Amino acid sequence: MSLASDTLVIGIIGAPYGVKGWVKITSYTHDLDGVFAYTPWLLGQVQEGKEYVVDQWRTHNKGLVAKLVGVDDRDDAESIKNLEISIKAAMLPELDDSDVYWRELVGMQVITDKGYNLGVIKELFETGANDVLLVKANLNDAFGQKERMVPYLLDQVIKQVDRQAKTVTVDWDPAF
Repeated sequence: MSLASDTLVIGIIGAPYGVKGWVKITSYTHDLDGVFAYTPWLLGQVQEGKEYVVDQWRTHNKGLVAKLVGVDDRDDAESIKNLEISIKAAMLPELDDSDVYWRELVGMQVITDKGYNLGVIKELFETGANDVLLVKANLNDAFGQKERMVPYLLDQVIKQVDRQAKTVTVDWDPAF
């Protein structure tokens, strides 16, 4: 298994804040301060394996700032600016059988409840109203589609997610 699939990006290091090694943090977690629930952080290229531990953090205006162990002055803070914050996927909490992480859905086959293969999940995104699956259609799609957007609405559209078979069964018209 590759290192990239064993990690996920949860934020990014921003500009230095002050002169004592503090940096601004952009969090990609659901809760703004959720980025601090995970430690250690892997910064930059995952292959380098440089781990950092958060010493202190706090909210500042509408954002976050943090002091990392070993980042002691503005020059140190400048050297990690714009690096992605990654964690090992194993740090994520276990989900029960009815829940699934988005990252697990990417690459799964999407099949209608009538048996038509719509293609493979390329990515997911939020629209405000509901989450959406972007499905890359098969090359020989009978309906001439290249991509489909399928709403991620449990029980209405999404009928079953089978982690073992890596399939998502949907109630969806293939012509859409």
